[in-house]
Amino acid sequence: MTRRSIGVIMNGVTGRMGYRQHLVRSILAIREQGGVELADGTRVQIEPLLVGRNETKLREIAQRHDLGRWTTDVDAALAEPEMQIYFDAQLTSVREASIIKAIEAGKHIYTEKPIAESVDGALELARRANQAGVKNGVVHDKLYLPGLVKLRRLIDSGFFGRILSVRGEFGYWVFEGDWQAAQRPSWNYRKEDGGGIVSDMFCHWDYVLTNLFGRVEAVTARAVTHIPQRWDEQGKPYDATADDAAYGIFELAGGVIAQLNSSWCVRVHRDELVEFQVDGTEGSAVAGLHNCVAQHRGATPRPVWNPDLVETEPFRDQWQEIPANTEIDNGFKAQWEEFIRHVVDGAPHSYDFLAGARGVRLAEAGLESSAQGKRIALPELTL
Repeated sequence: MTRRSIGVIMNGVTGRMGYRQHLVRSILAIREQGGVELADGTRVQIEPLLVGRNETKLREIAQRHDLGRWTTDVDAALAEPEMQIYFDAQLTSVREASIIKAIEAGKHIYTEKPIAESVDGALELARRANQAGVKNGVVHDKLYLPGLVKLRRLIDSGFFGRILSVRGEFGYWVFEGDWQAAQRPSWNYRKEDGGGIVSDMFCHWDYVLTNLFGRVEAVTARAVTHIPQRWDEQGKPYDATADDAAYGIFELAGGVIAQLNSSWCVRVHRDELVEFQVDGTEGSAVAGLHNCVAQHRGATPRPVWNPDLVETEPFRDQWQEIPANTEIDNGFKAQWEEFIRHVVDGAPHSYDFLAGARGVRLAEAGLESSAQGKRIALPELTL
């Protein structure tokens, strides 16, 4: 039985991520199932108010999904008392100012990452939210991927013994836009608009590494712009001023070493668009978006290096697939439900603005490491 409803201001739903993952696959899916189930068995329904700068797109989205409420006036939306939560999926360059407004309006806040363009800005948001007493959360969607859920189960079971290293490959070829349309928006490749793969992906890598393997204590990275010219949505050429690939070494608490490559200039020769190989004293695993395979110490083959002979070992066949053993919901939707319970029920939610600030700091440190050609140490970040 639905006990009540909660109003959610959704700013930035005309963008790809805000529309597909947050509106359609999360909020509308939650509404379709009858709301979010709370600890006492009752449900709270979500009433979205769509906000954006493009009136035509907002109206079209609202009509397509039979939603009655939308506006281009974010201040008016924030003034509505029944709207208890503010969500932000805008460009990074305008997010910080909007979140400050939402804090001042007393709204609980859930936001995409990065939460700000700088560490100082991110920490200021965390301080303001704490002082105002508003609940706050940052999207940590990768932790909810089926492949990483399976990987976490292996970690929690002690399968790996002592974890030694993590190797990650993320990326795919994003067309330049001249002879085939690009799969990502052009602002991603303009530094002045908040673009860059380091700013985007290092925020993800921070929470993935921290929550699965240990806090990131140092980073050595190289960020590059492999393709200096691209074509925008109107077919006009522009200079790519942001990094489109990054190669990083991350030193984690406990001695684990992670090597992660992130690139929009790589053609895929692996099973999924992102894969992590984890090697430990007792076993290894390879996890992607959906799948996870493992190899125990007792089942590890004994390769012998001989470049004069063609390799006959069927290495890929020697790994065991890890089952889900439970239904795994869409990660964006699952975290939305957790945040709603956090606001309404006071349920725990660890992924707050401070966690978001750590991601921004890792991105800053990665760019600093690349610019200066040195290792950057990262002490514990606190308010």
